Amino acid sequence: MAAETLTVVRGAATPPRRPRGRRGGPEDVEDKPGSSEHVADMIERLGRLARVRRHADRLNAAQWDALRFLARANRYSRSPGAIGTFLATTKGTASQTVSALCRKKLIDRAIDPRDRRRVRLEILPRGREVLAGGPAHDLAAAASEMAPTDRSALVAGLNRLLGTLQRRNDRQSFGLCGTCRFFRRDDASDSPNGPHRCGLTLEPLSDAETALICAEHSAAEKIGRG
Repeated sequence: MAAETLTVVRGAATPPRRPRGRRGGPEDVEDKPGSSEHVADMIERLGRLARVRRHADRLNAAQWDALRFLARANRYSRSPGAIGTFLATTKGTASQTVSALCRKKLIDRAIDPRDRRRVRLEILPRGREVLAGGPAHDLAAAASEMAPTDRSALVAGLNRLLGTLQRRNDRQSFGLCGTCRFFRRDDASDSPNGPHRCGLTLEPLSDAETALICAEHSAAEKIGRG
């Protein structure tokens, strides 16, 4: 059989050579700035950089995340169950995480005085010291160098992305109290624990509490304001 020959027409366009070490497909996110693949790649890279410091103080990823959650959670949300829901893990894993943090003297576990069937968790001063040098520290420091308008735009975009993922996976929103459909601004102005109120528990809320994460959060834009 005669050997096949390849005829090259002079002047015809030839496909550009791909740089060594690059592959086709979604991995080529640098060729498509602003694409959905590029967004996912950048978020993953930020996560990898943050995880470099996760083993400081001998804490694993779940322990870091639980500690950070407790530092930002309101009084309704500082429980092993809320940690398990927030981390999207099993009750057993959440219980092990809580026990490890208690052994390390980073958090304290006690019976909830309002409901003795429940356990209430509180972050201890040592826990806050550990968080101050934790894996989110470098990210926060880098974000502080951004222009305020850039930070606001980034937070707004990430909030929308987070909300989309939570809805797709049927996850609890865990948003800030002040963005919840149950939040009633200035509804408890005559209370020493006010001036706001939670429409779900009917308890007064301080200004500081409205900036904390709540396990009972229900997005106002999703259901409508109460």
